[in-house]
Amino acid sequence: MTLVERAGLWTDERRTATREAERRIQAGEMSVVRLAFADQHGVLRGKTFAASEIDAALKNGVGFSATMLLKDTAHRTVFPVWQPGAGFGMKELEGAADVLMLPDPATFHALPWAPHSGWMLCDIFFADGRPMPLDTRHVYKRALKTLADRGYDFYAGLEVEFHLFKLEKSRLGIGDAGQPGQPGEPPDVSLLNQGYQYLTEQRYDEMDPILEILRTNIVDLGLPLRSIEVEFGPSQVEFTFRAGTGLEPADAMVLFRSAAKQIAQRHGYHLTFMCRPRLANVMSSGWHLHQSLKDRKTHANAFMDGREPLSPLAMHYMAGLLHHARGAAAFSTPTLNGYKRYRPFSLAPDHAVWGQDNRGVMVRVLGGPGDPATHLENRVGEPAANPYLYMASQIVSGLDGIDRKLDPGPSADSPYETKAAALPRSLGEALAALGEDKALRAGFGDFFVDYYLKLKQAEIERFESEVSDWEQREYFSLF
Repeated sequence: MTLVERAGLWTDERRTATREAERRIQAGEMSVVRLAFADQHGVLRGKTFAASEIDAALKNGVGFSATMLLKDTAHRTVFPVWQPGAGFGMKELEGAADVLMLPDPATFHALPWAPHSGWMLCDIFFADGRPMPLDTRHVYKRALKTLADRGYDFYAGLEVEFHLFKLEKSRLGIGDAGQPGQPGEPPDVSLLNQGYQYLTEQRYDEMDPILEILRTNIVDLGLPLRSIEVEFGPSQVEFTFRAGTGLEPADAMVLFRSAAKQIAQRHGYHLTFMCRPRLANVMSSGWHLHQSLKDRKTHANAFMDGREPLSPLAMHYMAGLLHHARGAAAFSTPTLNGYKRYRPFSLAPDHAVWGQDNRGVMVRVLGGPGDPATHLENRVGEPAANPYLYMASQIVSGLDGIDRKLDPGPSADSPYETKAAALPRSLGEALAALGEDKALRAGFGDFFVDYYLKLKQAEIERFESEVSDWEQREYFSLF
């Protein structure tokens, strides 16, 4: 049996998608196909195969070292893979053993900036066909199935901010190689425009040459681009995308981030989804996740009510988002840097509150009575978040709110002064909250949560072992 058969995936739908992917590869005269999976940080990794070898890869997958799932953001393996169970009770990972990435033919894309290349997103399996439990796309699929079993589909739209710079100097000298646990120096960059002229056409036109290159490639890639906006800060941009169902918005986010960085680099620019780059007068970037639930039978928006701004189900769902906001922040804001965004009076939330069309709250209610577009905008996330974990955290939190009929409390008209649970002020605080959150543990599984806590705690410990510029300035001359 092939891997796809052992995994129970060789359905008529998958056969059709496989034939279509192979047809497009041949018709496009592609010489290679990139096979990619989203790692624990949402960063795409993978291998590139000759087009002639893709049929075998689609049926039997491609092996890679499971240590790819055990690395922190500096690409350092933080689990002891040479010990029994790799240090956390999983014998299959001992000795840096292989797991298999199995291409999902429904995700096939031709890469417009590299026309000789096809691309497919992969799921991760063991050789016997079991899903790899650390595969974050699988974690999200499991959350979607739980939601589907309750009669609903997750419907989400992306609103993503990032910074775009002119690349002045790449750090690629002999001494700039970097090493595991210590990345090389970042490039030197310059601004494309000055900041704080939000939505002005003049600022947009300054950036139009590269924005048009990005737009053309993103549209040709098939992603549902909706708008391009010059954001508040210097050299800051926002792209928004039409809403999609289930896996679609999460897959679109990982592909968009990877594609945008590659396209920018090829044209002499540096694009970053880092929340708050070290820049004078910088404005933090956020990822606002617009979401609602669709009734699977009627396809109606389950958040809409004929008389109230939100349906009772939506109110309970929103209460779940607020109630679990501190623990879920470990998934929506997974970097140390992201917590510098939670500041009062900053167009970013700092407390777990909601409001009707208010940009200072965590959850902003959009729409109203009888409006089929009624939905929630969660403003808590950073653009570096793994989309599968971010979206799964919304479903798990929201379903707990529905099950327990939680009350979100009154709308916060003064969100920065309302008495409510404060969002975590650090990644460590968020991890502590996640570790104690029973609903998130139940939804993600203790095994995954404990793995994630260890992975991110190692990142914190590495950060805390470094002497910062602030410490050097503060103490070197004083003492």
